[in-house]
Amino acid sequence: SIIVKVYSIVRNSRIYLVRHRMGVCMKLTKMHGLGNDFILFSDSQGANKDYTDLAIRLCDRRTGIGADGLVIVVPSNTCDVRMRIINSDGSEAEMCGNGIRCFAKYAYEHGEITKDTFTIETLAGVMKPTLTIENGIVTQVTVDMGKPFFNSKDIPMNVTMDKVIDVDLDVNGETVAVSSVLLGVPHTEVFVKDITKAPVTTQGPILEKHDAFPSNTNVNYIEIVNDHHIKVRTWERGAGATLACGTGSCASAVMAHEKGLTGREVDVELYLGTLHISYLEDGTVLMTGPAEEVFETELPIE
Repeated sequence: SIIVKVYSIVRNSRIYLVRHRMGVCMKLTKMHGLGNDFILFSDSQGANKDYTDLAIRLCDRRTGIGADGLVIVVPSNTCDVRMRIINSDGSEAEMCGNGIRCFAKYAYEHGEITKDTFTIETLAGVMKPTLTIENGIVTQVTVDMGKPFFNSKDIPMNVTMDKVIDVDLDVNGETVAVSSVLLGVPHTEVFVKDITKAPVTTQGPILEKHDAFPSNTNVNYIEIVNDHHIKVRTWERGAGATLACGTGSCASAVMAHEKGLTGREVDVELYLGTLHISYLEDGTVLMTGPAEEVFETELPIE
């Protein structure tokens, strides 16, 4: 990967990406998982910090570094390490599939973790990544994402169903059939014939905050290619349209199988590449894919 030191100054946003000759700097790493991008750093005192303002400033794509969110390494009392995810709007997410692959690569390559399999504490529970390592570099990450929850109370969704599949919702006068599942975070799936015509940026934000979802929801549009290949586009809760969504890819593969449209091994085609999702017989979901480092920089602490 290319390591770049950023020396430009963006004064009006108070983000000074320069190396101070004196003073303490926060080291930041920009990473992405198939285009879903994050700013990562470690904070030993970050367990309860409010990162709202920092996320909004740094994630702005015009006046900041630009990212879909912050991913922060903090200590854990129950696992090897803990991950916090702060969306670009400042809200905190329970989990993020692409983010956790970036987190796992970052933790290993920056010496936070020395094992190739370890546990990560998240707000969605314990996640277990396994690293593929070549010459000290993490090339692939497989994450045990746990099991999906289908009951409407768990998602949550304002209907009473053991499994939320093909529920009609009114979206500005249009009837849209949705299926929903909790897989780390709430996900709602809409199946389309042509992914290039999916109304991600128009219908997505309306569904995200639809009255049916008291905690809001991520929205995934899915095109079935065949029984082991699907295409997915996502409107992410708190981040908007993203190039990839790991938990969304998992939720889409799970729901495609639950509807009888695919098998349990599915390649999920995204804008910049493919994730492989395994939906095991016991309900466990495994996600395998890459994570890449883009650049490193420093931010003076004021």
